[in-house]
Amino acid sequence: MPVEKIRKRDGRLVEFDPSKIRDAVHRAFIAVELEDGERAEAVTGEVVRVLEERFREGVPSVEDAQDAVIEVLRRKGYERVAEEYRSYRERKGEIRRLRQSLGIQEPKLTVNALEVLRRRYLLKDESERVVETPDQMFARVAGAIARVDREYGEDPEESERTFYRMMARLEFLPNSPTLFNAGTEMGQLSACFVLPVEDSLESILTAVRNMALIEKSGGGVGFDFSRLRPRGDVVRSTGGVASGPVSFMRIFDTATEVIKAGGKRRGAMMGILRVDHPDILEFITCKRDPSFLPNFNLSVSVTDDFMEKVEEGGEYWLVNPRNGERVRKVGARSVWELMAESAWTSGDPGVIFIDEINRHNPTPEVGRMEATNPCGEQPLLPYESCNLGSINLSRMVEGGEVNWEKLRETVRNAVHFLDNVIDANRYPLREIEAITRANRKIGLGVMGFADMLIKLGIRYDSEEALGLAGRLMRFVSEEARKKSVEIAERRGSFPNFERSIWKDRYEAMRNATVTTIAPTGSISIIAGCSSGIEPVFALSFIRKVLGGAKLFEIHPLFELVSKERGFYSAKLLEEVARTGSLRGVEGVPEDLKNIFVTALDIAPEWHVRMQASFQRYTDNAVSKTVNLPAEATVEEVRRVYELAWRLKCKGITVFRYGSKPEQVLYIGEIRAKERRFVAAESEYAGGCPTMTCPFPG
Repeated sequence: MPVEKIRKRDGRLVEFDPSKIRDAVHRAFIAVELEDGERAEAVTGEVVRVLEERFREGVPSVEDAQDAVIEVLRRKGYERVAEEYRSYRERKGEIRRLRQSLGIQEPKLTVNALEVLRRRYLLKDESERVVETPDQMFARVAGAIARVDREYGEDPEESERTFYRMMARLEFLPNSPTLFNAGTEMGQLSACFVLPVEDSLESILTAVRNMALIEKSGGGVGFDFSRLRPRGDVVRSTGGVASGPVSFMRIFDTATEVIKAGGKRRGAMMGILRVDHPDILEFITCKRDPSFLPNFNLSVSVTDDFMEKVEEGGEYWLVNPRNGERVRKVGARSVWELMAESAWTSGDPGVIFIDEINRHNPTPEVGRMEATNPCGEQPLLPYESCNLGSINLSRMVEGGEVNWEKLRETVRNAVHFLDNVIDANRYPLREIEAITRANRKIGLGVMGFADMLIKLGIRYDSEEALGLAGRLMRFVSEEARKKSVEIAERRGSFPNFERSIWKDRYEAMRNATVTTIAPTGSISIIAGCSSGIEPVFALSFIRKVLGGAKLFEIHPLFELVSKERGFYSAKLLEEVARTGSLRGVEGVPEDLKNIFVTALDIAPEWHVRMQASFQRYTDNAVSKTVNLPAEATVEEVRRVYELAWRLKCKGITVFRYGSKPEQVLYIGEIRAKERRFVAAESEYAGGCPTMTCPFPG
């Protein structure tokens, strides 16, 4: 007798649909790189026969069907597929139990989110056994940050509930060090740091030591090496010659390789050199050797004067920083072209427009900004740190519209949270604590923007999307500033307020900056949304997880709409997974192909224009990678850099697919009987697909 009904976990009886079994089995076959469609069909047929035989008089449950799948797979000799299916089933069950323990429908954690949390975020005992659940992590963080309220004579209980709720619902998450360390003995909560490097061996080694302390706690560091004398210059104290900044950067790189950021995540650094430094050509080309400085991102610090010379086709002076002596003249366009060629070849260097950064310096009387954090979104003064957090815009869409009131409430609560982090923080150095508390910079940003656009039916590379980006970020910045003023009226302004650009505009201001757009690798994995303001990187792909296992993942919104519109199948998802894109895929309606665009579907200028739309209303900077296909040209890279300059971005990064030997995103590298699929490492969510900006957020 055929099986007609199946019992769901909540007790409901629904129509039995063998295609759901077939699709799940198909996905398991793909994940272990075996032949798929025909075998999945055969396994499904056998499972149905088993259920018909066992439940002639009754109704099977979902668990009964899953047990039968594992049994049939093993009987047919597909042990690896059976293990993949069983493991995925167990992890999904753990997520359901977690949701029940929370008493709410959130967080809707994915299987990979749970893996990332276990590996990096949840507390472990001395034997490396996980001793914390995700909801306990959120409670730990909420309690530690809310306790600061008591220092100001305020009741922390309501804040603790609010902070917990917005994290548990995945509406807002702070940067990774806050999730790692809040409420622990380590207690270092900031992600972004800049350290000074002066022109002496003592200063260089001090910077290496300080970097080690920061990276041990999970932070990333940026350095400006422009004060170091050039290669071959005189060293009077020893009678020798200088080896130059590029050579000294190797010390920092080696130290980072050893530290590995306290075991939480790989260390990452930003190395910056002014475009008028005599060693600039060596700096621009040094990472064409992929084994050189693997833990550094590089950016050239470009001035207005240099860009004017590029436009004019003129020359400019290289200047020895030791004595201000003019060394030689070089052609600006030739240097600019060399930067584009090197970025095309290796992904480095990026560009920071240092004068544009300092035009928006909130505390110019305190100092000039010369460097940024490793991913470029946070320009900082020497020794300054900043703590970041991101609002999940995907959760701000309800009924096909932006819920502006919910967004306003989340912004206000997030500013309160991030301001408290400054006081809850345990700083690795006294100098860092002093300048950080003096300026109280916070960086509230967003993630899930691409998912928001999909929910609203807006194509990423469109004028409508650019307009929404500007309205959103203007709203976030204005509401964040209002909240900062309110907090200052109760708790006082940041100590350097009278030396800031805000003193003539406001009576009080709690934070010198309030907004930053960061890349959100790990935290957007946890939140189950797209990274930062990046487009979706792939709609269907293989995810590499712990122990060499693989998961076959689908963008949840694409899976939902494909089921609603009646064209969902595992075979379709397999087709999409070959490139991650819907281009050339039959059976998908054109209106959905128009909305579900991926990073490599989008022309480079749209990436830059989107970055500029957000930058217009962001205090600090915007981290955004312009992803280019392998066949992109040097000329396209140069045009990207020049458009970023004209649109007043504070910096720009490009990545041409395949330009680095180690990536965290691969297209066509995973084979299943000569088929090839997109593959991503466990913590890649979009944006920079290299090992030098690993899983920020």
